[in-house]
Amino acid sequence: MASYMKDTICALATPQGGAINVIRVSGPAAINIVDKIFTPRKGAPLAARKSHTVAYGDICTTPGEVLDEVLVTIMRAPHSYTGEESVEISCHASPYITRQLLLALFEHGARQADAGEFTMRAFLNGKMDLSRAEAVADLIASNSRAAHRLAMNQLKGGFSKQLSILRDKLLELTSLMELELDFSEEDVEFADRTRLLALCNEIEEVMSRLAQSFSIGNAVKNGVPVAIVGETNTGKSTLLNALLHEDRAIVSDIQGTTRDTIEGLMTISGTAFRFIDTAGLRDTYDVVERMGIERTLDQLSKSYIALWLIDPTQEPAAIEELAKRLLPMCRGKHVAVLVNKCDIVDPIALSRTMQHAHTLMQKHGEGALWNPADMWAISARLATNLDRLEEFLVRSAALPNISAHDVVVTNARHYEALQRALAHIQEVKQGLVSGLSGDLVSENLRAAIRCLSEIVGEVSCEQVLGSIFANFCIGK
Repeated sequence: MASYMKDTICALATPQGGAINVIRVSGPAAINIVDKIFTPRKGAPLAARKSHTVAYGDICTTPGEVLDEVLVTIMRAPHSYTGEESVEISCHASPYITRQLLLALFEHGARQADAGEFTMRAFLNGKMDLSRAEAVADLIASNSRAAHRLAMNQLKGGFSKQLSILRDKLLELTSLMELELDFSEEDVEFADRTRLLALCNEIEEVMSRLAQSFSIGNAVKNGVPVAIVGETNTGKSTLLNALLHEDRAIVSDIQGTTRDTIEGLMTISGTAFRFIDTAGLRDTYDVVERMGIERTLDQLSKSYIALWLIDPTQEPAAIEELAKRLLPMCRGKHVAVLVNKCDIVDPIALSRTMQHAHTLMQKHGEGALWNPADMWAISARLATNLDRLEEFLVRSAALPNISAHDVVVTNARHYEALQRALAHIQEVKQGLVSGLSGDLVSENLRAAIRCLSEIVGEVSCEQVLGSIFANFCIGK
């Protein structure tokens, strides 16, 4: 056990602003430390009480002086979140009470927990694997029903079960190949290459499906990325503020006000959207503004939906110059063309601009997911026709309904590990087809197992041996 795991840690486990605060204490001395400052109104001290019981009493940080009346919950090892002796103190949410209570715990031997240390201890104590530990953070950060469902599924071990099945099949492959190596001098073949290739195809199919689910999982978890793009002073920041119903971005008549990307998250009809207000696209000698434009183009390349905002008071030539630069980057993206300022521009000018924009979309927007119905006039200042925009966003996102049983990859680290495992499996397939030696094939199998282990935990040599003995009776 690492030395820091012998420490008893404590921290506030609830956000500020409520009526009740919960202070969590975990570690070998957790119950004894809390016993030094807690006096139950009746019954035995905490050390003499059973696990998963609640005691009512007083916290006294100095002799004879009651700091607060509290409820104390006891969870004995290994039946706690961390797998250690744990205590949770529910006190009144006074900043003074909370501060004094924590100071008293420090004085009696506890230390302040590091960020995520309770969950890290749960992982190190075998209460959950890495993917489930990461799901705790996802659950806390979930901002939509779909994100909540995915986090709960991962927390319950849905993703881990899928990976465990894959890992078991890889172990079976590895054990067969390594068994042959043990008997190589006797020229014995235990592994049917046709069967191994079929198993590899099965594993590759599952891995590919999981990896492909990342695009959906990332959108559900972090919000569908929507880039708001256009020339300077077209009203992009005003539109962002109108969509979020708050003044997130600075609005000014001065060109080049937005020099960096500004993001805001909003849920529409159960789908989370991540709106990105970008720097206006124009030629400029300002170094900082040019950096902002580069970030605009980067965010546009990563977005799923693009909102092209047009100012009908601009010259048609300027609008076309921007279209030449902007629209080729929208290939494969859903695009809405929004002609802004309909509250101050006459209908004839609006109509003329929309006809011009339609021509530009046909001329420069090849590959963009757009049709003429996805263009209309708005007023970002007055929020005119934004309900139509919201309908477009939900329709374009077209995220599938996520059930509590769906296994979807939401973590970039998991996705990257799956991609590497998939590459190793493809190497295994090529090796089997080309008749590569068993030791080289086995090395790629082990590499694939290590990639999965980065997600769910280490695979030891004992597990490989266990798989061999479970499938064969050596020496019979």
